[in-house]
Amino acid sequence: MENESEKDTADQNEEVSDTSETPEPLSPPEAPAEKATQGSDIDLEVKDPGRAFAGVTGAELYLEACRLMEVVPVSHFTQNLAKPYINLNHHGLGPKGVKAIAIALVSNATVTHLELEDNGILAEGAIYMAEMLRENCSLQELNISNNHLGTEGAEAIASLLLDNASYLYALQLSGNNFGEEAASCLAEALMGNYQVKKLDLSHNEFSEKGGQLLGQMLANNTALEILDLSWNHLKRKGTVALGTGLRGNGALKILNLSWNSIGNEGAQALGEALKVNSTLVHLDISNNQINNEGAKKLCRGLEVNGKLEVLKMANNPLTVEGATALVTSVRKNPNSMMEEINISNVLVNENFIKLLDFVCQIRPELDVIYGEVEGRISKIPKQHPSPMKLIQKYLKEHNLRLWDFFQKIDKDGNMKIPVTAFRRAMIQQSSIPLDRVQIRELVRQLDRNQTGIVDYSHLKEQKPAQNPVEGKMKEEEKEDK
Repeated sequence: MENESEKDTADQNEEVSDTSETPEPLSPPEAPAEKATQGSDIDLEVKDPGRAFAGVTGAELYLEACRLMEVVPVSHFTQNLAKPYINLNHHGLGPKGVKAIAIALVSNATVTHLELEDNGILAEGAIYMAEMLRENCSLQELNISNNHLGTEGAEAIASLLLDNASYLYALQLSGNNFGEEAASCLAEALMGNYQVKKLDLSHNEFSEKGGQLLGQMLANNTALEILDLSWNHLKRKGTVALGTGLRGNGALKILNLSWNSIGNEGAQALGEALKVNSTLVHLDISNNQINNEGAKKLCRGLEVNGKLEVLKMANNPLTVEGATALVTSVRKNPNSMMEEINISNVLVNENFIKLLDFVCQIRPELDVIYGEVEGRISKIPKQHPSPMKLIQKYLKEHNLRLWDFFQKIDKDGNMKIPVTAFRRAMIQQSSIPLDRVQIRELVRQLDRNQTGIVDYSHLKEQKPAQNPVEGKMKEEEKEDK
């Protein structure tokens, strides 16, 4: 009998040892803390969990899970379980802490956006989250950036994406030490995924091979609209593959490739893609070692592209020659939709300014952000009268409200004007003479959060005598200081 007892004990110890090697399956705890039976097994099999836990709240499930796994509950989580947005970034949750959260969210129907950045959840935590997402029917936006997920964590997320088994449309996976193996499984999963529209894979370790895999994915994916691959190591070959994928892609609208050392060959590949791509509206290739030669190769695509609106190329080794080529490409293209070109580090000259002034007369919506102007550099920069003060003066002289003025340039009358339309209207109106610099400052003040929309609906009830601009202007001047 003693031998049998010792054998049973050894078998039990062996079982405990085996289960500790891999993450435990995700199942609800057996009851709330005050109703819990003896023992601490959090992985009980429940044939009908919906009925078994019908009277148990998400907060109770969470607190019981925390008790059984010996982690400290996060009060902010329990207090916001009935709200759509929960931010738990930088809470030091770890794998066990995130498992408790996952258990509470399995049947939650209110939380749609969850922030879990920088919590050290590791691959184990990613597995728990993936299991939860297969059951949850409300979560749509998830941020698990900077959590050291590694290849194993990427595989867990990839399996979820491959099966289209969640309702996620926005997923942030930045800074998780993803390399080529992670790129392989994620690319394969995304080829057939039709749910995720926004994906952040920035600050990882994808090299040229990773770029090639993701390029193949782009050629097949039909859902992704926003992709951030900044701060990787895609370089020339990776970007060439991405360019090839872009040619046949009909969904992607925003692509960030900044800080990838793509060079001139990468710029050329993107230029070739822009000749045929008809969906991309925003391209960021800042900080990529692209010189004048690369810019000219990119311009071959810009000369015929009829969709791109924003091109960010700051902090590349361009001179006024490359800047001139970019603006000229817009001038040559009658179908160009370009609204913004950012080359903020480039020193330009008077000839460039004359060209830009001419192009802006026929393309008033275009805003080119450049550096200093050669010959104008001095200790005291040229002063432009405050656009708000000029508008205020005009309003006082004509006994008008700011709302009245904006209403004249708002053809739709909905009191919300897209920045592009606003910029065009301000250039074309003749009541208040404003140059490009003043209009840019005006946009900055009226769209401080860079939403792309100038909203003046809050000015509707103000009277002329209230001087609505003055108070706003003084408040903004204080903020700027």
